[in-house]
Amino acid sequence: MEPAPRQVGGIARTAAPARICFPFGGGAVGGSHISAIKLIQGLDRTRFAPLIVLHYGGGQLGQLLRSEGLDYITLPGRRFFGQSRGVPQTGGAISFISTCFDQWRLAGFLKMNGVQIVHSNEGAMHISWALPARLAGAKLLWHHRGMPDARGVRFLAPLIASRIVGVSQFALSEVRRGKKAVRKTAVVYSPFDTDAEPIDKARAHQALIEELNVDPRTKLIGFFGNLVERKRPMLFVETVARLAEKRPALPFLGLMFGSALEPGVEDQLTERAQTLGISHRLRLMGFRYNSAELMAACDIHAVPAIDEPFGRSLIEAMLLGTPVVAAASGGNLEAIEEGVTGLLSAADDPAAMAEAILRLLDSPDQAETIAAKALKAATQLYGADRHVAQISAIYQSLLSAAKTGADQPW
Repeated sequence: MEPAPRQVGGIARTAAPARICFPFGGGAVGGSHISAIKLIQGLDRTRFAPLIVLHYGGGQLGQLLRSEGLDYITLPGRRFFGQSRGVPQTGGAISFISTCFDQWRLAGFLKMNGVQIVHSNEGAMHISWALPARLAGAKLLWHHRGMPDARGVRFLAPLIASRIVGVSQFALSEVRRGKKAVRKTAVVYSPFDTDAEPIDKARAHQALIEELNVDPRTKLIGFFGNLVERKRPMLFVETVARLAEKRPALPFLGLMFGSALEPGVEDQLTERAQTLGISHRLRLMGFRYNSAELMAACDIHAVPAIDEPFGRSLIEAMLLGTPVVAAASGGNLEAIEEGVTGLLSAADDPAAMAEAILRLLDSPDQAETIAAKALKAATQLYGADRHVAQISAIYQSLLSAAKTGADQPW
C-alpha cells in the first residue's frame, strides 16, 4: 500500500513515512521489550518507518527480534551511559569520555537516517539518546516503564523529553506532581494479543504435567518474571512453603519461569527451598518465550511483585483465563479489581498470598468466574490495536509540533 498523497503547491505528492528510532541496550529480554516489539509490529508502515538499534547484538533481545522477523542495526560500539541488563560494559574514565564523544556519533547516525522521533524504552537509553536527539533535531518520546520515584523520570524527563509516556498512573505518579510536567505526560497501557487464538487449557496443563512427570492431579502455581528483587522471587518461595504448611496433603508445584538477572539468585532460591523443606515443591524453569502455553497450563498465576509499574504477566494471565493472585501494590492495583478480576493479597506477606491462592483452589466456581471477568476486562482495555493507535497519535502530535517549532522541551 502506497503512502497517501498530499497537496503541495497544487501538485499531489507522496508523504514519506516518518522515521522512528527505537534504541535498546540489546541484552536480557523483559516485558518492556515485548511491549515495544508489539508496538513496532503494529505501526502503519505508510505513516511510520521504525528503525531498531541495538548497542549489543549478541543478547536475548537480538535473538527475539530475529525470531519475530524484525530487522535491526547493531552499532559498532556498545558504549552508552548507565547499565542495561545482559549487556557487557567496560567502565573507567576512558570509557566514560569515549561515551561522551559518542553522543555526536549517535546524533550523526540519527541525521544520516532521517530520524524524526527517538522512542526510548530503557533507563540507559533515555539518558544516552536524549542529547543526540536534540543535536539531530529529533523529538524524544521517553517511555517510562519503571518506578515512579526514579530520578531520571522525575528530574530529567520534564526537561529533556518532548513527551513522557507511562505504563500506568502509578508509574507517572511522582513526575505528575510537577505542574509543568503534567502536560507532557500520558498513560498508555501496554499492548497485548487480545485476539489471539484461544489455548486449550486442559491440553496445555496435561502437556506440562507430562513434562514435569508428576501426578495428573497436581495443581500448578506459576511465577512468571525475571528473577530480580522487585519481582519478589524469594517471597514466591516463601508462599510455596506456607501452602505446604497449610495443606501438606495437597499435590501442587510452584513453577518459576524467568531469567536469573541478579548474580547467585538461583542458588539463593534453591538454598531457601532446601531450608524450608520444599525442594520437591519448587521447580526453576528458566526463561522461555513464548510463555503463553505455559501460563495457560497453570492453575494460578501468583504475582508477589512490589511496586511493579504494570507487569505484563498479570495481564497475559487474565487473557489466557488463568486466575491471578497479586500483591496489593503498584500497578497491580490498577489492573486487578479485588474479587472480580482477581485477588489481591497484602504486600510482602507470603501467608496472605497462600491464603488467597487456597481460596481459589478450594472454590473452582469462583476461580472460573474471576477468570471469565478478567478475560473480558483485559480484552477491552489492553488490545494491541488500542495501544498502537494511542502511541501513533502521540507521534503525530510530535511531528506536527516539529513543523511549527512548538513543544521544544529545552
